[in-house]
Amino acid sequence: MATTASPIATTALVLTGGGARAAYQVGVLQAVAGLRAACGHVHGPAPFAIYSGTSAGAINAAALACGADHFDHAVRGIARVWAHFHAAQVYHADSLHVMRRGAHWLTLLSLGWALTRWRHVHPHSLLNNAPLGELLERLVPVQRVPHLIREGHLRALVVTASSYHSGQHVAFFDAGDAQRPWARSLRMSARGPITQQHLLASSAIPLVFPAAALPIDGHTEYFGDGSMRQTAPLAPAIHLGADRLMVVGTSRAYEPPPPCPPGTRQPYPSLAQVAGHALSNIFLDALSSDIEHLQHINELLALRTPEERAHGPLRPLELLVMLPSRSIDDIAARHIADLPRSIRTLLGALGVKAAPAGPRSDSSGNNGALVSYLLFERAFTRELMALGRSDTLARRGEVCAFFGWHDRGDPVRMACYA
Repeated sequence: MATTASPIATTALVLTGGGARAAYQVGVLQAVAGLRAACGHVHGPAPFAIYSGTSAGAINAAALACGADHFDHAVRGIARVWAHFHAAQVYHADSLHVMRRGAHWLTLLSLGWALTRWRHVHPHSLLNNAPLGELLERLVPVQRVPHLIREGHLRALVVTASSYHSGQHVAFFDAGDAQRPWARSLRMSARGPITQQHLLASSAIPLVFPAAALPIDGHTEYFGDGSMRQTAPLAPAIHLGADRLMVVGTSRAYEPPPPCPPGTRQPYPSLAQVAGHALSNIFLDALSSDIEHLQHINELLALRTPEERAHGPLRPLELLVMLPSRSIDDIAARHIADLPRSIRTLLGALGVKAAPAGPRSDSSGNNGALVSYLLFERAFTRELMALGRSDTLARRGEVCAFFGWHDRGDPVRMACYA
């Protein structure tokens, strides 16, 4: 859904979670920056005033917000990182670290939690994401955000995380002093400032990466991935005053099941299949429901007169949703061999196998569902970035209309880092 933009509308960028799948978002943003330049708006203000992100989408959103005064430069910066990614930049992938943490987890799976009481072994996660913390300190200067808000380059940045202590889903935000916090059932907000620790918390995939400690209401709690218990992914941007939302997800709205000949019986699911299915539920389901809810509200408001809408508590919102046109699970299954050997060995113990050549098999997509969150390798991320660019340019007219840009038909140029 997209209509011609109002010149006074406040536009928000909403980026969802998905680990390495978030490379798709970067390709979409490259195309948006390219279209903006082709339409003659490169010297104008950034196309977004509000940046809202969850999990890996929180990192992308924060990186863009930090460069809100130079949008194109910010897009080029995150594109450069994603185009040259290696897993070791996100988590320790060497054999020694993987054996230490992975072996503990596999031992617990086979011998039970009683072993932790006997040996006092308490591994916090399957992988150690300390390298990601170092990367964020170098490349995402979130301390710039309050200054950019004061200077008028940015209205707000919000990142979400889920408390393991209270069960609350918390939207941590930086915004002007006039912005008041909000609270709803099982979800609340907390004023920043946003730090790199908030980004680590928001992107802490459950069981895979360790929880991060954050201060809230005068005490400290441990938080994990913001996609957990996220019942309303669009809500933070709306609370912060967005009139238009560009939402970039990391999965198709509907993934058709693999073919299954009549009379066949599928094998019992591996741990990798179960884990991939669970992560897909965490990262994907709430977004589709929230989009449908917003569209339904828009349809109801369209039946009211302008006077009725002006005096009601709800307002219509313009929505542009970008979702991958191809299955990222299937793409990931083809790139399993790109993972470091130690990670392939660890995932192999969970039942992950490289996809065979040819059409999708019954297991390749399920393997890819788990692997896609950990595949921070440039062959995979570049393919997702290319898909994001292609999907966005295929909807060129719709995208330009959403932002209110006059499309002159000029060629779109962008750095692809191929």
